[in-house]
Amino acid sequence: MSIGEPGQGAAACLAVEGEMTIYRAAELKPALLAAVHAPEAPALDLSAVTEFDSAGLQLLLVARREAARLGRQLPVTAASPAVREVFALLGMDLEGAPA
Repeated sequence: MSIGEPGQGAAACLAVEGEMTIYRAAELKPALLAAVHAPEAPALDLSAVTEFDSAGLQLLLVARREAARLGRQLPVTAASPAVREVFALLGMDLEGAPA
């Protein structure tokens, strides 16, 4: 997982790579929440996520809920087919997912 440098006028982007599953939940949760608490919460780039399960979905929703609690947004700028498949399976809109 890496946080890219902001471009001209653009917010930082947090790129999650590899699995976003139960096997990495303990590793990813503190990193996602720390990013949300950064002075400028980044956008999420999930285009390199290879596997996405219900634990990954929970992590995303917890991070978005914390961002909303802080009066911020945590947009997803890109999503891999694995991420889109889970959202489609659940009948959820990736952009309109609950905060």
